Amino acid sequence: MASLDFNSYQAQCATTAKYRGQGTVWGLAYVGLGLGESGEGQGVIKKIIRDIEEVEPTTLNTDLPMEVIEKMKFELGDQLYYIAQTCNELGFTLQQVAEANVAKLEDRKARGVLGGSGDYR
Repeated sequence: MASLDFNSYQAQCATTAKYRGQGTVWGLAYVGLGLGESGEGQGVIKKIIRDIEEVEPTTLNTDLPMEVIEKMKFELGDQLYYIAQTCNELGFTLQQVAEANVAKLEDRKARGVLGGSGDYR
């Protein structure tokens, strides 16, 4: 598979997006609800803690069973798809989101407020 950048990935997602209401509030609602896929990834991590007896808090992620790591890769892919489609519905790019996030974090770092809570700290 050829290397993908954010914009190429987002464009590819748009070619496979099949849901009613694209470009309307209903389309936004659909992909917004799809962001709930993050719960699937949380479930995988929860089961690591619950089911894998050899896992201690100091276990390295690279020591986890390969099937668990692969499952997380697929779950993260589902999440990324819905993020890309949410961007498509709102008319901006993943690249813009990534750049805005880096700028926000760099600003917080410069002001010494990486820790704490609140979106506008």
